[in-house]
Amino acid sequence: MKLESKIIAFLGDSITEGAGVANHANRYDNRMLRDCKLAGVRNYGIGGSRLAHQTKPSDCPRYDLCFCGRAYNIDPAADIIVVYGGVNDFLHGDAPFGEMGDATPATFCGAVRWLMNFMKTQYANKTVVFMTPARCNGKFGTLSAGNNLPLRRYVEVILATAKELEIPILNLFDDLGINAETDEDMARYTADGLHLNDDGHAILAEKLTAFLEVL
Repeated sequence: MKLESKIIAFLGDSITEGAGVANHANRYDNRMLRDCKLAGVRNYGIGGSRLAHQTKPSDCPRYDLCFCGRAYNIDPAADIIVVYGGVNDFLHGDAPFGEMGDATPATFCGAVRWLMNFMKTQYANKTVVFMTPARCNGKFGTLSAGNNLPLRRYVEVILATAKELEIPILNLFDDLGINAETDEDMARYTADGLHLNDDGHAILAEKLTAFLEVL
């Protein structure tokens, strides 16, 4: 796919919002805007937000602005929509993990399926792609706060559902080339072991660009 002159919308959490970068001009969407000569980007990143609905209101109301609710707000002028989330469901979401057959946003598995189906239907004339969470440092937890499961299980649900629904997906957990579980990569590419720094965003922009260009 030729990216020049395209408009890309990014639905995400704090990484998409720019937490961790010293200069938002170096955020991955803005790097792509320049490097790919895009016509524009639309950033729908909200820090702490999760895919699934929560069972109880969060202390921070912004966290409850879930992806499923915000999916309605994408600019119809966008040619490509990139959805990048799931790590906050692992870190502090209280929705049950659920099962692969779930179809409502009340569980994580159901939220993934609902969101992917919605994006395919609502934006059928757009290119819609998903990205999995990348690896984060163990200081954020090795098991999810609510479901006692590793981050890889959340990634596996996103990958499996995307495969079933034939949605292009970029596996950042295995293929980003940054492993924040190691001290070296955490220091070099992240601000805190979770949020990518300017150098991390440069790699993410390169990976996503290469992924989109072969679609």
